[in-house]
This record gives sequence, structure tokens and C-alpha cells, in this order.
Amino acid sequence: MRKKGKLRSWNDERGFGFIVPSDGGKNVFLHISAFSNRDRRPEIGQIVTYALSSDDQGRPRATRATLPGDRLPVSKKKSGAGGSVIIAGVFMAAVALSVISGKLPALILWGYLLISLITFFVYAFDKVAAKDGAWRTKESTLHLLSLVGGWPGALIAQQKLRHKSKKQSFRSAFWITVFVNVGVFAWMFTPAGTGTVQSWIGEGRSLGGFGQRATIEWAEPHGK
Repeated sequence: MRKKGKLRSWNDERGFGFIVPSDGGKNVFLHISAFSNRDRRPEIGQIVTYALSSDDQGRPRATRATLPGDRLPVSKKKSGAGGSVIIAGVFMAAVALSVISGKLPALILWGYLLISLITFFVYAFDKVAAKDGAWRTKESTLHLLSLVGGWPGALIAQQKLRHKSKKQSFRSAFWITVFVNVGVFAWMFTPAGTGTVQSWIGEGRSLGGFGQRATIEWAEPHGK
């Protein structure tokens, strides 16, 4: 059921304000993301039509909001709603198969899993911050996480959390990071890439062995 109210306050810089419902009750939180028409900026005193929802703490929150003269977009059935999850899953399966077949070290798979998990939670925290008007994670940080291998987690977060999934400039930059990362992943299968990865893994093991030997050599004299 759609409701109406008057915009009592509005912070245009931070993109949120509060509505006084026409039928009474608690003031309703309104965020700029609730509007389908982002070209118009709300003004104090305007009548806002909205659907009533609530946040995680049970406080009233407006969604699907419109200003006078705006039309509520007709909701369309999304085809292939799980497309992002499928893309992320297929890629991670390809990484896993590469490790199982011995073409890549297991460290690559664990790296993708860890950075994707971190990226998912960074998106989740950023969405909470957007709702509460708190400090936001920089878009450059989100892109950096995607670039270094967290893009599968970012894709899942964008779909499941419905965060950073509409802003065209962000989406364009995001897909660039995906293509670059996938390009680096494909490069690992070339002779040069394979040699670099093996050299890197070998250096890591050598450093680990050196540390163990240094510990033993230091401990032996003290043990006598």
C-alpha cells in the first residue's frame, strides 16, 4: 500500500531526510536511493509518495518513493536473475579445476576465495553505511579489491545485496577490473606466466626454508 507524507527535513549533501506521514505516526527515513528518478532532488515541504518498509532495527523507512509528477516505473520480471552468481561460480570452478589438474598452485584458488570473501563483506558494510548516512567506502577501494581478484565476491554482493548495481559509471569501471583480472588469470597459463608463478611460489618456499634454518641455527648454540 502506497503512503504519502511531507518532507520535513533533507540533507542534500548526504542524500537523506525524513518524511512526516500524512496519516500520522513516526517520521519515516528517506534516502535518495529510494527514488527511481535520480534527476530530481527533493525539497523540504514537498509531498512524497512511498512504500513503507523498515530497516534492520525496525525503524520506518521509505522505498519506491516518487515526487509530484513522477511515475513509478513498472516492475519487470528479471530474466536470468542469478546470472552474476553463475558467472562468479563458473570462474571459481575453472580456478578449482586448474588447481586440481596441477596447472596452477592451490595458493591461487585460496587467494581468490579469500579476497572475494573480504570484498563481499566490504560491500555489505558499505551498504549499511549508505543506509545510515555513515562513512562510505571509496569506489576506488571497491575497484581495487575487484582488480586483485575479489570480483566474484563483488558480483554476488551486487546481486544479493542490490548494492552498486545501477550506477553506470561504477559498473563500467567494475567490468574493466574484471576483464583485466581475467586477462591476468589467462596469462598464468602461458609459458611466461607459468614460469613467473612457479618462480614466485619457489621464492616463497625458499624464504620459508631460510627462516626455519635460521631458527634452528640460532637455537642450537643456546641449547648446549
